[in-house]
This record gives sequence, C-alpha cells and structure tokens, in this order.
Amino acid sequence: MARLLLAPFIFAANVSGRHTLALVLFACAALTDGLDGLLARRCGQITPVGAYLDPIADKVLLSGVYLSLALAGSVPWWLVIVLFGRDLFLLASSGIALLFTGYRQFRPSVWGKTSTFAQIACAIAWMTQNTVDSPAVHALAVVLIWPTAAITVWSGLHYSWRGFRFVRAH
Repeated sequence: MARLLLAPFIFAANVSGRHTLALVLFACAALTDGLDGLLARRCGQITPVGAYLDPIADKVLLSGVYLSLALAGSVPWWLVIVLFGRDLFLLASSGIALLFTGYRQFRPSVWGKTSTFAQIACAIAWMTQNTVDSPAVHALAVVLIWPTAAITVWSGLHYSWRGFRFVRAH
C-alpha cells in the first residue's frame, strides 16, 4: 500500500522538477517493498491479497515513474511506448488466456524479473542523473536505455512463447 500511496507524489515531484524529492520518495517506496517482502516471508504472512497487490503496485510505480520522466523530458518517449506496449500486450494476452482456458497462474519468468530489474536500474539512473551533475551518471543513464528496452521486448516475447506453448498443450 505504501508504494501505491507514494506513487502520485513521486510522479508529481518528477514532473515539477523536484528530482531530489522524487528520488528520495522512490527510495522509500523501494525500501517498503523490500521490507514488505522480507517480513511476509519471514513471518509466514504471505496472503492472496498481498500476492495480487504486489505486482500491481510495482507496475503502477514503474509505469508512472517512466511516464513522469518522459513528461519531464528525461527519458525518450519511445522507451515509455516500449514499456507500456509490452505491459498492454501481456495484459491483453492474459485476458485472452483467461477467457479461453480459465488459466489463472501467470507466474513471472526469469526474463520478466530481469526486465523489471533493468527498468528499476534505468529509472534510478535517470532520477539520479536529474539530481546530480555528473557526466558519469549521465553516461550510465543514457547507456541503460537500450538494454532496458531490449530486455523488456525480449521478456514480452518470452511470455508470449510460454503462453503459446501452454495454450497448445491445453
């Protein structure tokens, strides 16, 4: 819930040019995500609601961060289109799978997790680049754009391949 509550403040800070605030709030959101997962596993408090809300909170936060970074002129719009395109494609594919197969177990793949990691690293690099005046940080942020896009596309293709194999088998 903390990520969902912090998300609009992070977006507003990015768009309004308060980049340090956006980065600090994003770090707080990441910390709450890590603590939530750690406590849930350690205390055996993994719930269906938490399992459902966690990826939604992650997606809302990351999608909004990229949208706000693009609105602020930091990241290119084509990257936002790639990220949103993959997510919309997977959402539509999942809906079709639900409709025709009744399948409800959409587990993340290693490529999906890698894609999320790359997107987080790229977002942090860009938010840091907006906060500090460092050629090294700027170079890192620029370099991360293409691998992030490529891994995002690859993970979408991998999910499609997995889904196609499942539908064929059933």
